[in-house]
Amino acid sequence: MSSQVRLSLLPRARCMFDEPVQVKVAGLRSRQMVTLRARSTDEKGVVFSSSATFRADGSGQIDLERDPSLGGTYTGVEPMGLLWSMRPDALHKRFQRTKSLNAHVVKISVHDQEKEEGGRMLAEATNERLLIGDGVIRRTVREGNIHGVLFTPAGEGLFPAVLDLHTTGGGLSEKRPSLLASRGFVVLTVALYGHSDMPRNIKEVHLDYLEEAVDFLKKQYKVGSKGVGVISLSKSGDLALSMASYLQGVEAVVWINGCSANTLLPLYYKKSQILPPLMVDLSKLIPTESEAFNTKKVMNDPLAEENEATMIPVERAEGRLLFVAAEDDLHWDSKAYVDMMVERLQRQGKDNFEIVCYPGAGHYLEPPYGPYCPSSFHSVVGGPVLWGGEARSHAAAEVHLWKKIQELFRTHLSCEATQTKAKL
Repeated sequence: MSSQVRLSLLPRARCMFDEPVQVKVAGLRSRQMVTLRARSTDEKGVVFSSSATFRADGSGQIDLERDPSLGGTYTGVEPMGLLWSMRPDALHKRFQRTKSLNAHVVKISVHDQEKEEGGRMLAEATNERLLIGDGVIRRTVREGNIHGVLFTPAGEGLFPAVLDLHTTGGGLSEKRPSLLASRGFVVLTVALYGHSDMPRNIKEVHLDYLEEAVDFLKKQYKVGSKGVGVISLSKSGDLALSMASYLQGVEAVVWINGCSANTLLPLYYKKSQILPPLMVDLSKLIPTESEAFNTKKVMNDPLAEENEATMIPVERAEGRLLFVAAEDDLHWDSKAYVDMMVERLQRQGKDNFEIVCYPGAGHYLEPPYGPYCPSSFHSVVGGPVLWGGEARSHAAAEVHLWKKIQELFRTHLSCEATQTKAKL
């Protein structure tokens, strides 16, 4: 490494997963061409890496907030491009960082571009990206029927309460709930199936289980909101809408790229089936050159007469609804499902909803600055599927949405003190 070249990560090299860092290089020759590389290994052992080529300015400096990448895994001025453009070293792999206590560690390095140097490393720095903030308490929950993890923010509180239904094959993903807790929410995430002593393959979903989770969350001592928020993605989107439609105490729902109907499994409440399942037709899978399937048209039409009973009566929901649709979602036709729900709500004179659409974004909208995933294995399909989106647009959507989610919950999950003040 070159002693005079300095690679800086500002304001600090250790930060939260959802925080941007400013990458700067100093000590290069005037107008020197270099390549910056980033590399990380996820918890499954898959290596993700990215690269970008830059020309230093007249004083031998590079600033990723100012200078464009001239080539590599992304081009143009993208301050966090090295992180979101990281690609796996094997096809159809999604970045796995589901355990909140494991930081996302990224090695960033600067390499000389000149031929005689052979890509010699000039400087290196480590960006440690934490999933759980200082003072956040993580507690495993095994109470009643609940299998989950509770995250409680540091400080006296009181805090808004959120139920996170982000699951991975039925197991738990702690990334989003731990990051939300780090931003000032008491968050419970629950497994739906396939977790430790729970059945791996279930034949029905019971809303009573999610009602139990809501009641448990509302009783936590730092919770100040009278009701709870629910955040979902994909299949859990229809569960979140069903909770808002049938249960008390659901004050706000974030629905991300889900369906307007109850999908795949019958939904029960108080021992009675309340919604039959909308099923898939796997003959509508579209194969692609990458050997991953386009599944956008696989789900049967909820508006077809034979499927009308599967539609969630979303007009019953009293809480605030945020519908988030990625317009390039290749997994489900999310935008069409939003249009169905909006038409249904407006027909009933309801205006308790908001729509956010992201052109160029794909199905898996998650907290920002993780590697973009174009395709990965899907258990129902039994092979890799396309998630859609274009990396740059998808990354920008995740940044915008993450702020939007927090604003929604802070606004509509008012804590006691705020509620009292609002009545005056």
